[in-house]
Amino acid sequence: MSQAIALIDGNNFYAACEQNIDPSISGRPVVVLSNNDGCIVARSPEARKLGISMGQAYFKVRHKLDKLGVVVRSSNYALYGDMSRRLMKLLAGHCEHLEIYSIDEAFVQINRPPNYDLLSWARQLRALVHQNLGLPIAIGIGANKSQAKLANHLAKIKSTHAGVFDLQITKDQDFWLKTIAIEHIWGIGHKLAYWSRMKGINTAQQLRNMPNEELRAKFGIVGIRLQHELKGKVCLPLITTPPPKKQIQLSKSFSRPITSLKELCQAVSSHVIHASEKLRRQKQHATAITVFTRTSVFSQSFYNESATTQLNTPSNDTGVLLTASLALTKQVFHPYRRLIKTGVIMQKLQSSDHLQPNFLEHYNSKDLQKRERLMKIVDNLNKRYGNGTINWAICLPEQHWDMRRKHLGCTTTTRTTRVPIVYS
Repeated sequence: MSQAIALIDGNNFYAACEQNIDPSISGRPVVVLSNNDGCIVARSPEARKLGISMGQAYFKVRHKLDKLGVVVRSSNYALYGDMSRRLMKLLAGHCEHLEIYSIDEAFVQINRPPNYDLLSWARQLRALVHQNLGLPIAIGIGANKSQAKLANHLAKIKSTHAGVFDLQITKDQDFWLKTIAIEHIWGIGHKLAYWSRMKGINTAQQLRNMPNEELRAKFGIVGIRLQHELKGKVCLPLITTPPPKKQIQLSKSFSRPITSLKELCQAVSSHVIHASEKLRRQKQHATAITVFTRTSVFSQSFYNESATTQLNTPSNDTGVLLTASLALTKQVFHPYRRLIKTGVIMQKLQSSDHLQPNFLEHYNSKDLQKRERLMKIVDNLNKRYGNGTINWAICLPEQHWDMRRKHLGCTTTTRTTRVPIVYS
């Protein structure tokens, strides 16, 4: 039985999530802003038709958006993550294997039926996702990942395909490959696209048919692998089990510049708390920690500093990681700098299943087990009753420096306090 690879992609995912959670803005033009309400990072189809461009600074187009009646939303990553988990769980039940590629994209492997037609399966899945989650998706089907990417692109730009396109069953693949510009091929960056254009290679078909010796001389095995996939060969297998992470980085820009050590410690601590929760969720321990901070890149006296420390014993205990990170925070702090961003990096991660303690230090297994039980209780309480139910004292004061989100939409899927109450 022949197997196919499909790329399932959420259309205008951030904007679609906002429209789904708030029916009052369904069908209206919607834009979603980046961190600190900086620039436009997502647009609904209605906003695209109005000519609103991606990446525009919000303060430059704010009055224009008001005149056009565009709904503006601040980024709500908790909502998008929640909707993404629901989407991936739904997809996993309708395919053989699934690789989560990004927050709104997944490669799936599906066996073709005897008649070789997967269009009915794709249309039913598309309708099911819209019925259950209210999200529009596009499905591209091909022999491998690269062809699935191209088919997904065609499913989006051709309204006659109704969001579904199967490149393998088309009678003339060359016709469709001619319509895809070199820049729209998965894996083609600016350098390769520029080099290809200079060589007269402008479409996916021309890249597939060009001499492989010339492509290998310029881009090595990566270019040859891409060319083989355009020909229908499978070179990139599905990664159904992601490899263990080597590091975790959390960072955030402030809503206003901060100049006090207390505020910087609060910001760093909030990142450490979230990072330690991720470590425990992934069953990993950190061996080293880096804390960094900087001023605005447009500042006349630009300041960018970082500090790293090695832990004697790898840990995912929030208390241990906080102690180490706060010492680093004092090293990177400068009293006369207007700091605009800070973050932490958990490095040299180890699996909790094979933890190697430092034999030069006193190791008390009972104390370690008590701390592990404490962390588990804290995580369970926060998971059940919401983030911040149990928090560390350093993060309790109100954080005036927190990220600016003046246009935050509904949070009913991620905050129990916002769930509507129905009285009978």
